[in-house]
Amino acid sequence: MPDAGDTRTDSDTTPATHSGRGPGRILVVVYGVLALAATGRSILQIVEYFDRAPLAYLLSALAALIYVVATVGMARGDRASTRVALLACTVELVGVLVVGALSYAVPSAFPDKTVWSHFGSGYGYVPLVLPVLGIWWLNRVRTSPRG
Repeated sequence: MPDAGDTRTDSDTTPATHSGRGPGRILVVVYGVLALAATGRSILQIVEYFDRAPLAYLLSALAALIYVVATVGMARGDRASTRVALLACTVELVGVLVVGALSYAVPSAFPDKTVWSHFGSGYGYVPLVLPVLGIWWLNRVRTSPRG
């Protein structure tokens, strides 16, 4: 039974109408953790080793920024935020595929693991799987009826 101070409506509590509710909560948490991990690692690599692989480390920082945008967009869950999160997940998927392929084709450009190099192998391939799940979930939420 809702609390007397609870102002949520039935449409607010329907899991499929808000990207940050239901299964979306798991995605928000995983994206948040990945955002923190990628941010920390990219800052360390840029500060300590930038001259070794500047492009790789800047791409890692870009990945971290994209994870932050996706996290916030999914957590907010309104229509505009969901669209921004969907765009972020799409860019993320393209990024992990392109950087993943380049890290095998031009290994000298990626001497250390970054979040997207080798298709995210340094992160248990989560960067490869996560955008697919994010795109699926956001499309499901976007096409569901909103109360």
